[in-house]
Amino acid sequence: MATTIFITGGARSGKSRFAEELAHRFGAPLGYLATARALDDEMAERINKHRLRRGDAWQTMEESLHLPQALAGCDGACKAVLVDCLTLWLSNLLIHYEERQEDAEAHIMEDVQRLAATLAGMRTPVIVVSNEVGQGIVPENRLARRFRDIAGQANQLLAAMADEVHIVISGIPLRLK
Repeated sequence: MATTIFITGGARSGKSRFAEELAHRFGAPLGYLATARALDDEMAERINKHRLRRGDAWQTMEESLHLPQALAGCDGACKAVLVDCLTLWLSNLLIHYEERQEDAEAHIMEDVQRLAATLAGMRTPVIVVSNEVGQGIVPENRLARRFRDIAGQANQLLAAMADEVHIVISGIPLRLK
């Protein structure tokens, strides 16, 4: 069983940069499993900036919905895999299940359980980045409140099973576990 490292924090807190630094400690080649989708020009630019910052040591894989399968598929191919980020994956799943008028929360938590099981069986160390979304104001609409609740549950589940947990605040990482 390989190491699972869970990193959380607020938006633009330095989580991804810290995760990349941790990943480099495992040596190259490194895998970057991106969950973001470039649905507009601004997001495409963000994705491009991240890719340029990482450089050539990283093999980028993109998967917006089937994260456990993508992780299992790249097990053993790299020295470490960085998943960035869990909350974008959860957002993608929420939209996916809502569009199908399915019980989004139940399906997403099943997907998160599958992810936890996949992480527990990995040979390759995995670093998972997530946003801590529950420390702000209560969202004004139902979908945003559901997302906040799902993200909080998912973060708790993955943090509990992870070998290490860090929070990053204003660029400063703090190890919690």
